[in-house]
Amino acid sequence: MNVGKLFILLGVVFLIIGLLWTFVGRLPGDISFKKGNFSFHFPIMTSIVVSIILSLILFIVGRLK
Repeated sequence: MNVGKLFILLGVVFLIIGLLWTFVGRLPGDISFKKGNFSFHFPIMTSIVVSIILSLILFIVGRLK
């Protein structure tokens, strides 16, 4: 594959992930803490969902080989 095409493909993939990420945002189960001008967000549930999705994708890709 040409390097230019690879960069375009990666750019499109990152664009799609970025657009989907706004919808995932803050799921129930994510920890958020705000006090004064300090805020802390730890996306536990989002991390679990992303991990499951990536595991399924890698499983499917592995089965297709």
